[in-house]
Formats: sequence, C-alpha cells, structure tokens
Amino acid sequence: MKLEKAWRWFGPSDAVTLDHLVQIGIEGVVTALHHIPTGEVWPKEEIIALRDEIESKGMRWSVVESVPVSEEIKTAGTQRDRHIENYKQTLRNLGECGIDTVCYNFMPVLDWCRTILDYPQAGGGIGLCFDYPTFVAFDVFILKRPDAADDYTPEDLEQAERVFLKMTPDEAKSLSYNIIVVTQGFINGVIDGSVSDPEKLFLEYISRYRDIGRDTYRNNLKYFIDSLIPVCEELGVNLCIHPDDPPYPILGMPRIMGCADDMEWLEKANPSLRNGITFCTGSLSGRHDNDLPFMATRFGERIHFAHLRNTRYTGYKSFYESGHLYGSLDMPAIVENLMREQRRRVAEGRSDTRIPVRPDHGIRILNDLDSDRYNIGYPLNGRMRGISELDGLMVGIDRMLSRQA
Repeated sequence: MKLEKAWRWFGPSDAVTLDHLVQIGIEGVVTALHHIPTGEVWPKEEIIALRDEIESKGMRWSVVESVPVSEEIKTAGTQRDRHIENYKQTLRNLGECGIDTVCYNFMPVLDWCRTILDYPQAGGGIGLCFDYPTFVAFDVFILKRPDAADDYTPEDLEQAERVFLKMTPDEAKSLSYNIIVVTQGFINGVIDGSVSDPEKLFLEYISRYRDIGRDTYRNNLKYFIDSLIPVCEELGVNLCIHPDDPPYPILGMPRIMGCADDMEWLEKANPSLRNGITFCTGSLSGRHDNDLPFMATRFGERIHFAHLRNTRYTGYKSFYESGHLYGSLDMPAIVENLMREQRRRVAEGRSDTRIPVRPDHGIRILNDLDSDRYNIGYPLNGRMRGISELDGLMVGIDRMLSRQA
C-alpha cells in the first residue's frame, strides 16, 4: 500500500488545472478557499462546490492547506476568541462535508522564507535557496529592525555586512520585496503587493511580538489547539501543524515547531491524535541536528500529511532546495518509515490509515523556465518530476515491505 499521491492546487486561477492533475496521476488534491479572509467562516456551500468539482474528476479533496490562523489568535489579541469560534465553525463545515484533514501553521507574521528565488541547479534548472548571511543582511541593514543586531553573533554580522556591501540598491529592494511579499502574498500572507510601504507594515506586525517569548507563544498555541480538539474529535477531523520554515526563530520572533523537542511538547500539550503533524521534510531539514527518519517513526502515529522534498546544505543555517529524491536527506528511509506507519495503522484498525504526500516545491525545469504563470516554488514540471520520482520510490518500498510481511 503506497502513500496517497497528492498535489497542492491553488484553485480555479491556478495555471495547473484539475485535468492536468488527472493526467499526472494525482489521487488527492490539497487546496483551500483562498479567497475567504483570514478569521472568517468558510461557507458550507462553497466547500461543497469545490469538493464536488474535485470529485467529478475522479480525485478527492484530501487535505485543506490551509485554514489560516490569524495574527489575533497567534498574539492572543482582542479578536482571538471570535476568530477561534469562526475556525471551529469552519472545521464543522469541512467535517460535515467529508473533508477530514486540515493543515495549518503557527509561524508569526512570516510563513516560509527564502532569500534567493532563482538559485542555479545542475543542468540548468533554478530553485529556491535560504542563505543565512543574506537573511541577516536583510534584517539588520535593509529592514533595520530595532535591536536586530543583538540577535546575532559578531561573525554573523560581519558576514552579513559583507553581503550587504556587495548589493546594489535595486538588489536590496528586490530582496526585501521577495521576502515580505512575493513568497507570501499568494498563500494568505499578512502583506500583499497592494501595500505602498511593505517594510513599514512588516515592522508593525513584528512589533506585536516584542513581549511574546517562547513559553507565552506555546501557551497561545495550546489555547488554540485545546479549543479545537473537541470539534475535531466529534467530527473525525485531523489537525496537522506545519513545521517552521526555517525551523528556528527569526526576526526576533518565537518559532516553536522546528525539532523533535517541539513535537514532544505538542503531543504532551494535547495528547489527542487529532492534534497532529504535517511532516515537511524540507522545512525540518533546515536544522542539521534533526534526524528525519527517526522523527518519522517517533511521531508517526500523529503524522496526518507529509510534504516531501530534499535540500542540500551550503553552510551554517543555509541550504538550497535540491529536488525531491537527492540531497542531504535520506529520502528513501523517510518514505519507508512513513509507509511502515501506514501499514501499522491498517493492522491496528485505525479509521485514518492513509497518509497523503505531496511533492513540496520543485525545481523549475523545461518550459517552467519560460513562464511566470506558476506561484513561486510551485512549478508544473519540477513537481511532476518530483511526484514521479516519489511514486517510483514508493512502488519499490511497497514491494519490499510486502515480501517482508
């Protein structure tokens, strides 16, 4: 039994159509009602319409990615309880429509972050890269976050200054815009391209976390989870938190889901298996000390969804996305452990046996390079290559496990 082949689809405006996904061999669609403002209820009639459209093509709406968590919830603002009630109603509407897996993240202000959007790959493709000295240069010398220098070592600052001094003003401006807007605006980012001064607004959002430390932020996440789990238990909906990307604090704000210790805290905070994890190998690989094959087994019972991609390290806290099979991660071991977990669930008699996996991000190759139609990180051909590679890997592992049984 292979893992379910899934694909992130950004809705009717996506240049990749549902018909394309059928041709690629996708079984489960990962999508969301992206047009609904963060904090508001997803209407049941819109959920049904999208579900029926997907099912009419012979696929299923496997995972919601994501029902966004508002900054009010993350910071325990005055609208927190109202937004949580709306989130609970959205979960009810999804569960009553048969949608049973909801991915979310609890990263403050900024979602996934990259500093280079056109990193050259062997053979001529291009991908995404996170270069730590460049990010420090953005934080300290471009954004000029108050007291930012206090968060870095003298060596970090020296390397960042060297990077910054080589930048032209246009390059500095482009770096800032890419981090704040380009990689965020199409996935419910707090700032989109319509803002006249994104850096100013970005700093305002960051300032809300000035007095929120790690423990307080964990308490805010627990409050959120504890509020939702009763609804999840009632309707059979699995929540799965996405790891931080990169998996450590940035911009002076807490990040609390980046390693095995954080996942152990999560399961203790609320032991229900509905309180689950999105196992994103690309995000978790940003920490050299994360043992991903071990983590896939240790937390397997609460992994409800997986993002699979590989990375290669280029230095301290620096990496580039190297495709799906090849890189610094042992992807065959990770996939094998996820498939063993899926078989264990079947033997145990769990109702939620399937683990959808999607090719996360992708290298731009072939005519991906000639088009700007695709969202940053989500090209057609690069991801199609990825799901094909992962599918072949799963066929081989499934054969091996069947012979061992």
